[in-house]
Amino acid sequence: MSRTEQLIRQTGVEEKSRGRWLALSVLVLAVLLVAVDATVLGLATPSLSEDLKPSGTQLLWIGDIYSFVIAGLLVSMGSLGDRIGRKKLLLVGATAFGAVSVLNAYATSPEMMIVARALLGVAGATLMPSTLALIRNIFTDPRERSLAIGIWGATASAGAAVGPVVGGALLQHFWWGSVFLINLPVMAALVLVGIKLLPESRNPVAGPWDLVSVALSLVGVIGVVYAVKEAAAHGMTWEVAVPAILGAGALYAFVRRQFTLPSPLLDMRLFRHRGFSGAVLADLLTVFGLSGLVFFLSQFLQLVQGRGPLEAGLAELPAAIGAVVTGLVAGRYARRYSVRSVVTGGLAAIGAALAVLTLVHKESGYPLLGAALLVVGLGAGFSFTVTADVILSSVPKEQAGSASAVSETAYELGAALGIALLGSIVTGVYQGFTAPATVAGPVADAAHESLGGAVEAAKTLDPDTAAHMVGAAQDAFVDGLRLASGVGAAVLLATAAAAWYLLRGQRLQEGIEH
Repeated sequence: MSRTEQLIRQTGVEEKSRGRWLALSVLVLAVLLVAVDATVLGLATPSLSEDLKPSGTQLLWIGDIYSFVIAGLLVSMGSLGDRIGRKKLLLVGATAFGAVSVLNAYATSPEMMIVARALLGVAGATLMPSTLALIRNIFTDPRERSLAIGIWGATASAGAAVGPVVGGALLQHFWWGSVFLINLPVMAALVLVGIKLLPESRNPVAGPWDLVSVALSLVGVIGVVYAVKEAAAHGMTWEVAVPAILGAGALYAFVRRQFTLPSPLLDMRLFRHRGFSGAVLADLLTVFGLSGLVFFLSQFLQLVQGRGPLEAGLAELPAAIGAVVTGLVAGRYARRYSVRSVVTGGLAAIGAALAVLTLVHKESGYPLLGAALLVVGLGAGFSFTVTADVILSSVPKEQAGSASAVSETAYELGAALGIALLGSIVTGVYQGFTAPATVAGPVADAAHESLGGAVEAAKTLDPDTAAHMVGAAQDAFVDGLRLASGVGAAVLLATAAAAWYLLRGQRLQEGIEH
């Protein structure tokens, strides 16, 4: 080979390598978009509650309807991306996500907000599977892919950090709806740059998109999660049993149907791979343990400890910083030691940190909270990055969309269940507090709906009575938060033990794929 030919070949390789990382920069914008949106909602909850005056149940729906819908559609959208093209689906979804963010920003009632969040879930379901699937196809070197997934996960964590800080700054000067409008410039950059930089990829033999399977998966996931949420809040009744039976039946029919289709929406044989199943379970239960706590922590920092929105956002930074740091090195550690030791260690660290939060009280100093949040972030960075790598490397790249969707479904389903169950624990304990005898029925009812409702209702009372009622409500809220933290800790420690068994012998790939 001549010197000129060598230079041309080397230049082509360098340009191809540079193109991969530029494409990754576009993909992480989509991750940033979803992560920022998820975190700013929790920070905006107190001011949103004051403006829209949702009931406690409506507030929970505003918090988790996004996760319900996105969980129900992720498998379908991941499969759709495999068929029509992951780039195309990502860009369409990003455009819709930005447009629906405007609807969220200008919602005028709790009902409108719930609908807007549901529509945002539909758009969000197109983004996450597409980003991971494109990473699977762009990065054929497993070590490069591990780093790319680490950057992907670190960006999600950075979004969790940027969301509260930027959102807090906006809430200091503007109304709560402004936190959703920050999605617009990110969406615009993603679409404009993505059109030029992202390569298209699809499964050339995916077959038709089965609409019956789409409907069954949507009905099944939403039915089951809704039933779990309502059972946790109100106990098992016929109103809960009917959607539970309907959802479980739809999921059973979905699974049976996949085995009969020549081109299934989701290849159920993936779950025969122990490493794949273990990674999915670790994702689901990790997020379950974290989500309910994170959803209520912003309220604790603002409504119990009296911090402003910006200060509360800054207070939550250690978790995101820890996740960014460990996410970037998780793949290297998993190869040096083992997949199961890194994942199990991360899960155990999160469980231990949640156990420490059972000691929290109204006057707890920030060092306790900050240290616990940092450990949570460190553990999550290790666990999420490595499990995502295991899930993607367990399947052929043609099925990357479906595999990514399973990973993201576990994440979103865990988030929905965590907010539903752990959130219901907090709410159930909170609603048991005793209001002063002199407080009238309607005011007491409003105070028992949510802590934000109690703070708002107290403005109509004399100072002594208001202070007594708000103090009792804060005590009850903290009691619920401690109990939910204990349940989350137990779930995470049990998940760590399960991961140690399920991930034994699991290794990340070494050689370049051809």
